[in-house]
Amino acid sequence: MQVPSPSVREAASMYGTAVAVFLVILVAALQGSAPPESPFPYRIPLDPEGTLELSWNVSYVQETVHFQLLVRELKAGVLFGMSDRGELENADLVVLWTDGDSAHFGDAWSDQKGQIHLDAQQDYQLLRAQRTREGLSLLFKRPFGTCDPKDYLIEDGTVHLVYGILEEPFQSLEAINVSSLQTGLQRVQLLKPNISVPALPSDVRTMEVRAPDVLVPGRETTYWCHITELPDGFPRHHIVMYEPIVTEGNEALVHHMEVFQCAAEFESFPHFSGPCDSKMKPERLNYCRHVLAAWALGAKAFYYPEEAGLAFGGPGSSRFLRLEVHYHNPLMIKGRRDSSGIRLYYTATLRRFDAGIMELGLVYTPVMAIPPQETGFVLTGYCTDKCTQLALPPSGIHIFASQLHTHLTGRKVVTVLARDGREKEIVNRDNHYSPHFQEIRMLKKVVSVHPGDVLITSCTYNTGDRKLATVGGFGILEEMCVNYVHYYPLTQLELCKSAVDPGFLQKYFHLVNRFNSEEVCTCPQASVPEQFASVPWNSFNRQVLKALYSFAPISMHCNKSSAVRFQGEWNLQPLPEIISKLEEPTRHCPASQGQSPAGPTMVSIGGGKG
Repeated sequence: MQVPSPSVREAASMYGTAVAVFLVILVAALQGSAPPESPFPYRIPLDPEGTLELSWNVSYVQETVHFQLLVRELKAGVLFGMSDRGELENADLVVLWTDGDSAHFGDAWSDQKGQIHLDAQQDYQLLRAQRTREGLSLLFKRPFGTCDPKDYLIEDGTVHLVYGILEEPFQSLEAINVSSLQTGLQRVQLLKPNISVPALPSDVRTMEVRAPDVLVPGRETTYWCHITELPDGFPRHHIVMYEPIVTEGNEALVHHMEVFQCAAEFESFPHFSGPCDSKMKPERLNYCRHVLAAWALGAKAFYYPEEAGLAFGGPGSSRFLRLEVHYHNPLMIKGRRDSSGIRLYYTATLRRFDAGIMELGLVYTPVMAIPPQETGFVLTGYCTDKCTQLALPPSGIHIFASQLHTHLTGRKVVTVLARDGREKEIVNRDNHYSPHFQEIRMLKKVVSVHPGDVLITSCTYNTGDRKLATVGGFGILEEMCVNYVHYYPLTQLELCKSAVDPGFLQKYFHLVNRFNSEEVCTCPQASVPEQFASVPWNSFNRQVLKALYSFAPISMHCNKSSAVRFQGEWNLQPLPEIISKLEEPTRHCPASQGQSPAGPTMVSIGGGKG
């Protein structure tokens, strides 16, 4: 960005008064070109009131994001930016502000106390600003990476956008502290892949699988199971798209939902609607495990690629479906009714390939745990070469989408493909993962997995606010580490996950007892969560647990959709040996970096309608 020349400043000299309601930029002579003429395909409201609306597009050739920020009812300025977890402290910002006489647009950052400072390197580049009927429209751009230590690196995963509204003039940028502003955050995936949404077939039909006006229990975690069935004689179809249906007002209660098809070997299934852990739940429902659709908080509609669809109906396919809805109700709200579910779009015109969904990561078991007061503890689950060699077809499978999932302490998730002991490529990675924003994301590049390949899924957790160990399990205060990968062609393999061998974990508890005065009960009646709760979490016990997870044998779950493991020995399996890891990509600094101005761009104040 270039400071306007004196002649331009004279032509757009400042006028009006400090009581102006709207900031209007009349002229800005700036370094750089206008963005591509294509419309901004992505748009979100930043604040609940709709005062700020962000649109953007992505240029992978230029490694640049173009932003269009619409500011309705602007008062004295606005700030916008990004931070690690959505904090306004230690944030990378761009600020439009007025000192009462003139207005400025500049690249800035906030320190750990929320004080705003002008960035010595101006990487946000203003391209255009204009008044519209809706408000003030700011058009600016920024490279993915800037090599500026004060700037946020825009990556493929979740981005926490932050905003603030300035209600009065400030004499200088340094006079602004974010604690005095109306602020908020919004989570998005900025770097959307350049994949067009496939057209739906002309014969597409819809079906809704919904909870039947459930009275949501007044407890923190509920998994609700509901059995429904397809019409008699329902022929084979392909699901080509699905989307969530969330009952209005229950957006904060419905955490995730799945639709499972029941096993075809049973002619019928009892009609049940109730908590999945209820003693009244028929045992046969445990055989409804073939995933048809999976949605979690923050996800939008999901489309299958044009060459694949998810098969259901017809001979050899059960008519019975199980809807599972996870209600997260920390306020213990009572009396709330819910009819949420999933709408399936399907076609009788079958596509070339049947698609499937496979679970990678960690088994839901308390043997995998995170000590309290950890800021970056990593747990890893494996889909081993032994399992893929046995379960995948000779031509392999092709992963085209992925949904990462943890509970509340998850901060990063990554799945890596390894072949012959060498990491080859990343399937999906989110370095700023949020459990409050879980999408099924189309991959930029289809990942092919061959028999004998290894899929390694690692999750990083922050338990800094917890006093006891966080164990694996289904409860929202327990943890998960899952990657639901969407692939074709369909195989029998539906779950490829691991956990540390339970016998080796007991050896860990025995070792803790030898080196600590506080006893951990290793008697048979003590549960693993109880054992972890009694561990004194000194440095030694933390490091030994971390070491145990890095070398101890694992129990592999190489499972079919019927919850039965493939034939073979799956306990006490060695960890896959990785002799070569992927290197972090080298970041290239933008070539135009040296041309950016040392200070903010000056803009002008206009009164009335300007």
